[in-house]
Amino acid sequence: MGAMDGETKVALFRVREFDMEKDLAAAEELERRCQVGLCGDAAADENEGGGKRKTKKKKKKGMSLSVEQVGDPLARIRHAPEHVMLVAEYGEEEEMVGMIKACVKMVARGGGKKPASSSSSSSGKRQPPVYVKVACLLGLRVSPSHRRQGIATALVERAEEWCRARGAAHATMATTSSNAASLALFAGRFGYAPFRRPEFLGRPVHAHRLPIPAGHRVFHLPPPLAAAAYARLLPPDSAEFLPADLPQLLAHKLTLGTFVAVESNPPPASDPPSFAVLSVWDATRAMRLRVRGAPALLRATLAAVRALDRGAPWMRVPSIPDIFRPFGAYLLYGLRMSGPAGPALLRSLCHHAHNIAGKNPACAVVAADVAPDDPAAAAVPRWRRFSCDEDVWCIKNLSNDGSAEDDDDDWAAPAPPGTVLFVDPREF
Repeated sequence: MGAMDGETKVALFRVREFDMEKDLAAAEELERRCQVGLCGDAAADENEGGGKRKTKKKKKKGMSLSVEQVGDPLARIRHAPEHVMLVAEYGEEEEMVGMIKACVKMVARGGGKKPASSSSSSSGKRQPPVYVKVACLLGLRVSPSHRRQGIATALVERAEEWCRARGAAHATMATTSSNAASLALFAGRFGYAPFRRPEFLGRPVHAHRLPIPAGHRVFHLPPPLAAAAYARLLPPDSAEFLPADLPQLLAHKLTLGTFVAVESNPPPASDPPSFAVLSVWDATRAMRLRVRGAPALLRATLAAVRALDRGAPWMRVPSIPDIFRPFGAYLLYGLRMSGPAGPALLRSLCHHAHNIAGKNPACAVVAADVAPDDPAAAAVPRWRRFSCDEDVWCIKNLSNDGSAEDDDDDWAAPAPPGTVLFVDPREF
C-alpha cells in the first residue's frame, strides 16, 4: 500500500501481479497514455521529481523515433523461465496506474576469470562466476495523472524483491543519457550505477535489393551449427550478457536465420581467414515504430520519391516505406567478424538481412544494438536519423550485504578489452 502526500487527502494504491484475463485492456490503455520511446525503457515514466520521461530515441529538428508495444504484454519477458508483471491499482475504483515487468535469467558476465595464481586469488578474494543470475527490469510505466505519489518506487522495490527471492545477484535497467531525472532516480534512490553504452544503429529498408559483391558468399546456418559457431566465437568468459539459453534463442521461431559470409576466393596467405556472422530476429510482431514530428516538406518529398519509384522502377530510386505510419523492424544480433575482409563481409550480411526484410511488407527498418567499441559497430550500415548513441544500461548488486566480498564483485567497472556486449533481441 502507498500514501499520496497532500494537504487535504490521502489516497491508497496497491501492487499485485498482472492477470492477463482481467488486466489486458487496462494495460494496453496505460501503454497508450505513456508514450514509450526506444531508449530508457525501464527508467520511470514517473521520476519522483515531476519531469516527464524522455520518449525519443533520436531527435532532429523536432523529429523523434518512438516505439509502441503490440500484442502480448509479456512478450519481452515470456522467454525467461522466471518472469513477472506487476501492476499498481489506485483508489476504490482499482484503476491501473502503473506497471513493471521483470525477468530473471542466466547470462555470462564476461571479462574472464583470473587465474588461480593471480594476486586476487592469492589474497583470498572471491572469483566472480562466469554465469550469473541477472534480473532485467523492463517497461516501467506510471500514468501521467498519478505521478509523484511513490508508485514508481513501490513498483521497483517490489520487482527487486521478487527477483532477489529467485536468486538474482544483479538487476539491470536501461535509460538514456539525456534523461537526467531518470538517471538521478535510479542512481540516487535505488543505487543503480551507469554501466554500458550500446549504440542503436538503424537503416530503413529500401524498395530495391542491395548488392552483395560477387566475391562474397552467404550461407544459412541451421540452429545446431549456428550454436556451435557462436560457442567458438563468443565464449562466455569474453561476452557480457550472453544468455545461457543461446541455442534456444537461435532456434526460436522469430530468429529468421543465422548467416555467415566468406570470400569466394580468399587470398592464398589469408590467415586467419576472413568471415562474418550474424542472426536476424523478426520484431515486427511485438512492436511498432513511428517517426513523429516530421515537417510537411519532408513527408511530401518522401511520398513523391515513392510515387516516382512505383512509376519508374527501372530507375532504382532509393525510396523507403512510409515511416510516418507504424512500422516493424528486424533486429540483427550476434554480429561478429574476423580477418582483413571481415568488415566488408559483415556489410554484405547486413545487405543480405536488408534484402530479407524487403520481402516483409511490415518491416521498414533493419537495426542492431552493439557496443560502441565493438569493431563490428563501424561496419554496420546505418542512417543517421534512425541511429542513437544515448542508451545507458545501469546495474545494481542485489546481493550486496555490505561485506568485503560483495564490494570486490564490481561488475559496474569498465569492461576488459575484447569483451563483447551481447544484446538479446527478445528484450528489445
